[in-house]
Amino acid sequence: MSARIYRDAYGIPHLRAPDLLALARAQGVAAARDRAWQIEVERRRALGSSAAFLGPDHLPWDVLARRVRLTDTARRCFANLSPGTAAWLRAYTEGVNSALPQAAGAAPEFVRAGIVPGAWEPWAPLAIWLSHHLLFAGFPAKLWRDRLAATLGGDALAHFATDGPAAAGSNGWLLGGERTTSGLPLLAGDPHRFIEAPGVYQQIRLACPEFDVVGLAVPGVPGIAHFGHTGGVAWAVTNAMADYQDLYRERLRRAPRADGADRAERLGVEAWGPGGWEPADARTETVEVAGRQPVTVETVETARGPVVIGGIPGDHAPPEAPGAPDARDPGVAGRWSAVSLRWPARVLGALGFDALPALLRARTVEDVDRAMDGWVEPVNVVMAADTEGGLLHRVAGAVPVRDHANRRGLVDAWDPGAAWSGAWEPTPRAEVRGQAVMANERGLAAPLGVEFSAPHRARRIAALLDSRPRWSAADMPVVHTDTLLPAASALLDRLLTPQRALSPRAEALRGELRAWDRRMDAGSRGAAVFAAWRGALARRLTGDPALSGLASRPEDPSVFLPWLSPLARVGHAWEHLTVPGALPGVDVAAHARGALEEVAAAGAPATWGDTHRLVPWEALPAENADRPPVHGDHDCVMSSSSVPGLTDLSARSSAARYVWDLACRENSAWVTPFGASGGPTDPHHHDQLPLWLRGELVPVVTDWDALTEETPPDGPPGGGDRGGVSGRS
Repeated sequence: MSARIYRDAYGIPHLRAPDLLALARAQGVAAARDRAWQIEVERRRALGSSAAFLGPDHLPWDVLARRVRLTDTARRCFANLSPGTAAWLRAYTEGVNSALPQAAGAAPEFVRAGIVPGAWEPWAPLAIWLSHHLLFAGFPAKLWRDRLAATLGGDALAHFATDGPAAAGSNGWLLGGERTTSGLPLLAGDPHRFIEAPGVYQQIRLACPEFDVVGLAVPGVPGIAHFGHTGGVAWAVTNAMADYQDLYRERLRRAPRADGADRAERLGVEAWGPGGWEPADARTETVEVAGRQPVTVETVETARGPVVIGGIPGDHAPPEAPGAPDARDPGVAGRWSAVSLRWPARVLGALGFDALPALLRARTVEDVDRAMDGWVEPVNVVMAADTEGGLLHRVAGAVPVRDHANRRGLVDAWDPGAAWSGAWEPTPRAEVRGQAVMANERGLAAPLGVEFSAPHRARRIAALLDSRPRWSAADMPVVHTDTLLPAASALLDRLLTPQRALSPRAEALRGELRAWDRRMDAGSRGAAVFAAWRGALARRLTGDPALSGLASRPEDPSVFLPWLSPLARVGHAWEHLTVPGALPGVDVAAHARGALEEVAAAGAPATWGDTHRLVPWEALPAENADRPPVHGDHDCVMSSSSVPGLTDLSARSSAARYVWDLACRENSAWVTPFGASGGPTDPHHHDQLPLWLRGELVPVVTDWDALTEETPPDGPPGGGDRGGVSGRS
């Protein structure tokens, strides 16, 4: 039996192969056929070479990828894999390489960009994984907290302590058998990420004599890491919001070497003074930029880690490095002359990829638990359930043991107390009693993090689940699509009291807000008025003289600006910042009244969906791209984030929705924002978008006779019928 690819009515690939390696190769073929342009862009982003064909806007990322030594880290992680997992990755990349050249010939983006696909090395999937998750834990938030503490004092940190505009989150919930109509568990949820077109997740089925798994794969990476159902056990994850990446202030200088060349050095932890410097590794790389001259980047790695901000004073300073008048000066508060990054994958030379084949083979929650014991990053909260009624709720990943100051902000590289101890924090776990919810709140993972999401989504999901005694898989969209914004009531009650005089038009708006049902439905007028008022309030608070010191500065690295934007920070922390006394010297109530008068004068949109529209990231943006209205808001269960005060457009939302039924896998369902294919002319390019917008799901098909067989993996891509349920061809 050779490997075969089948398709369901939505073009979702179902792969069948005689063994694990043949299946991995077939998965590589399917990724190349369905997502040729996407996976090649991701590979080149991981290499730090995307600006060469996408243009100067992509240079800041390329510089960061080079400076952080992302591909070198991927090579290290690959070298430390078990032989079996390394062979599995080789098989996957062999499949990609076998199909990608021909698949690229049918993808018009390659012609637009003027490139042809390159060869995939076996470590490329690890590099793509690192590229996706380097900023996932939000280490740039430490730069914000450093500036915030320097400007407003350490007490201000608590008032801004919430997940910011660049964070990634998810919803997930688990019901034990006593809470379901079938008597066996249900697992459901939706990961919240920046929406990309094509989507960041690929619905897929992987089957061989050892296992038969459906789940959501990351294009360019083999296996099913985050959301899967083997028939016997199902698992899902959310971002634990753990803090496992540290930023160190570095002091760098050049010192002559015996051969006359420069050497990069940083202050040693042993002493400060003559003889106290220790060597660091410095290299020079060239980044190509479409339409511009190449850029020379000096990458430096100290004993702590790669330098990601600033550099060595001298001729080879990175293009975005802030100037430093004195290399020994640790920097003015809120400014950074040189900063290095330390994170587990670089330190350990591991990501935990040996867990991925083990997950495919899992039969019970104990199997999932053992697999997750070896996971490194990103750090996730894991839920799992099996057909024997077993339940699992735990954190998985590597969080270093170190001083709490490391979590709050930047620490000094020369301070021995800031060093990692070499030990790793125990990963919390909890017993599931009837149900469990995970929504990035300060819950199970609280001992491991600093900033978490507000508890609203978690509390609302729990309340919805409590509203009926038992649930079926078909009932789950009731939870997925809930648009209540609980925090709105607190804000309105706090700031729009009737004692304050308003103009007649503003008073009319206040009346609309009082009558509004607090749901962020796309067709809601009340939601539109609330969002317009909230945005105006965020702008007014940000512009208050008391917050002027938080303004972004010309020397701030552009790749970190989403974390350093005071407007974005205020716009997401409004619930905390409007508590009386949270912002000393700021008349929040006056700003709230002024914001309502501003909206009354300018007019509010007729509906929330008029301005709250989906704007996915595309490597090559399509002309006249559709921007459909979307339901929800940042803290709704049906989450669709914008940046209040800056834009109502939503770039982050549900990257997929799923329901895993342990009683009958055929009752499971899923959906992604667009479709199975990345090809613009493919009928399955955007065929799931209308369902996703409405919160509906696509059935998981497991009957092979209800699928259509495609041309075998060694044949030409796109052969055969890509969809339909007419049986095998």
